[in-house]
Amino acid sequence: MMHVSMDGILIVDKPQGRTSHDVVDFVRRRFSIRKVGHAGTLDPLATGVLVVLLGQATKQARRFMNDDKEYDATLRLGITTDSGDAWGKVLSTREPIQVESGRIEQVFQEFRGEILQIPPMVSALKYKGRRLYKLAREGKVVPRLPRRVTLHELAITEIRLPWIDFHLTSSKGTYVRTLCHDIGERLGCGAHMSRLMRVRSGGFRLSDGVTIPELERMGVRELAGRIRIVQEIA
Repeated sequence: MMHVSMDGILIVDKPQGRTSHDVVDFVRRRFSIRKVGHAGTLDPLATGVLVVLLGQATKQARRFMNDDKEYDATLRLGITTDSGDAWGKVLSTREPIQVESGRIEQVFQEFRGEILQIPPMVSALKYKGRRLYKLAREGKVVPRLPRRVTLHELAITEIRLPWIDFHLTSSKGTYVRTLCHDIGERLGCGAHMSRLMRVRSGGFRLSDGVTIPELERMGVRELAGRIRIVQEIA
């Protein structure tokens, strides 16, 4: 395969089950591009917009990481997990769920705006040089400092207990898993995130994305047509 020397942004619609690193590694190997990175991790459970940086664009990672993110998500009331999502080990179960919709609306409203979040143990953040998720695998829990984030928009789209669908626009560094957990605690029944789709990252939307199967069928020239040059991005 011919060597590709391209600098720019490729928006990938990440599938469930792959890590962000998996996607980066796939693009690097599939198209023989030496420098590939991403701007904003998506959990393996999550799908949607992953901003993949190619070539010299990898130097702009921080710029794109700072962008606001937009999500469609679902939380499941009554069950908490160690990871905060549906793939984690169940820690507690509180059934049946008897929460009035008015109370749910009130709690969601309380989380709008600037809030403090304690990052989950199952995350890529570091503690004394070690990734938190690696410490979590060893059964360790270490102190994590609260982080200030902003939820610009937090709107319920459907209540179908024990599930609640919602739409979120947030600042960088927001953990939607933590938000779901905290909402569950505020409601007194616990919760975890059962679904997450990133529909926008900065100026990039899901409609801009290319899927992994499409990339598997794509040639180098077709790939070049999907890359956005950094200088052209406002």
